[in-house]
Amino acid sequence: MIIKESAENYLESILVIKSQKGFVRSIDIANDLEVSKPSVSVAMKNFREEGYITVDSDGNIDLTEKGFLIAQSVYERHTVISKALMALGVDEKTALEDSCKIEHVISDETFAKIKEFLKSKEA
Repeated sequence: MIIKESAENYLESILVIKSQKGFVRSIDIANDLEVSKPSVSVAMKNFREEGYITVDSDGNIDLTEKGFLIAQSVYERHTVISKALMALGVDEKTALEDSCKIEHVISDETFAKIKEFLKSKEA
């Protein structure tokens, strides 16, 4: 399934915020991604209609299984790529910023090879 980079960022943000706070509200996403609350509202409406999230009566946002699988995949790419960049000597701030860009365009093959390489270095 192919979704836009911005959608991946929203789903990843929901995953990370939920793991940190235990709940997610639209304002949390807006603050995390530095976007407007109306932008988040539009995105959440679309995600709800497409089955990526649910929103309860209190406004708490949860990922559906479909949304979670995408968010988890993006988050894994983000963390693995940033670790690889830091292992190469890139400072943490730059590695985290660059991994946010790379995670959306890297091929499955290249990502798998980076994971293999990191595992071989840990052994």
